[in-house]
Amino acid sequence: MNLNTFSMDFFSLKGKKAIVTGGNTGLGQAFSMALAKAGADIFIPGMIKETGKTRDMLQAQNVKAEFMTVDMTKDGACEQIMDACLTALGDVDILVNNAGICRTNTVLKFDRLDWDPMLSINLTAAFELSRQAARHMIPKKSGKIINICSLFSYLGGRMSPCYAASKHALTGLTRAYCDELAEYNIQVNGIAPGYFATDLTEQTRCNPESNRKVLEHIPAGCWGDTRDLMGAAVFLASKASDYVNGHVLVVDGGYLVR
Repeated sequence: MNLNTFSMDFFSLKGKKAIVTGGNTGLGQAFSMALAKAGADIFIPGMIKETGKTRDMLQAQNVKAEFMTVDMTKDGACEQIMDACLTALGDVDILVNNAGICRTNTVLKFDRLDWDPMLSINLTAAFELSRQAARHMIPKKSGKIINICSLFSYLGGRMSPCYAASKHALTGLTRAYCDELAEYNIQVNGIAPGYFATDLTEQTRCNPESNRKVLEHIPAGCWGDTRDLMGAAVFLASKASDYVNGHVLVVDGGYLVR
């Protein structure tokens, strides 16, 4: 084996075409930026209309950035997303299933009005879009699918049974797709973020008691910065991870060890 054949070019995504669902806000924006900084053109479908900020950030990386506002709970939405991506970018090499929602309530009050849309976006959309992507990746025997899982892929779901259930299932889907697609040189992996400082966690961070409880459970002693996820995304999207498959990479400051 000639170790000199490895180079930092293995981490380059130049010329690659990536879909990042929900990639214009929150953690999804960090995933989009990470792939763009590595050279990939980005297609972002999402429920929230893009305001221009993410587009400007991506285009500053000298890559192509296209957006689509779509209700991913609707039948046929994932097929429309794939068609739109192929029209805009010409191909798909990387799929990041990032879009997700979380509604909270007690077990007795958490009903189908909460359950159905969460399951549709968090799990079913990832299942459908991965299948659409695989149809284009299999013939060329190349592709990367990255599912954004969660700490709650491993923990209970107090006050949000559907979030925990959908993230557990997304981890299972990651392994199931790996089992079928690995023979076609398609890598299917996941990223499980821990507690990150975003708009969604602001209320928890601003409450001294809840903030203390979170930090006491994190060996690193701090909330994650969205930049901490960017390297993981580039690694799993690049040639550097070609022999990593069916794995969920936890990025949590050590939360799960306690």
